[in-house]
Amino acid sequence: MKVSEIMSKPVMTVLLDDLLLDVKEIFDQKKIRHILVIEENKLFGVISERDLLRAISPHLQTHVYTPRDVATLNKRVHQSMTRKPIFLRQDAAISDAINLFKTQRIGCIPVVDDKDVPVGIITRGDILKNFDEICAVYSQ
Repeated sequence: MKVSEIMSKPVMTVLLDDLLLDVKEIFDQKKIRHILVIEENKLFGVISERDLLRAISPHLQTHVYTPRDVATLNKRVHQSMTRKPIFLRQDAAISDAINLFKTQRIGCIPVVDDKDVPVGIITRGDILKNFDEICAVYSQ
């Protein structure tokens, strides 16, 4: 079974110089936890909801925020993202994704085509959602 069979798609992407404000809006609207960062349509990094929360002021959602707190949303994606993310090609086996989740401290695995263009993303949730089907394939 290939990762392309269970990956989430279409994948959300942002550019290196996009604002964290834009990233926050995507997270709020789409209810996702990871966005792929691209440069010239190729995978360059990943920004997670956790990365965003570390980069912006914790006072933004309170009544005591200041202009300085709001300014944290004007930071650029490249200032907070994970660079050189671990990724898989779309023809990689599900077992490769499972092994990466077991051995690496990652929350998602970007899936790219043979030109490094993102085509999807895999999370632990995708594996759990398809667990019965995966077990059936690997138990044969």
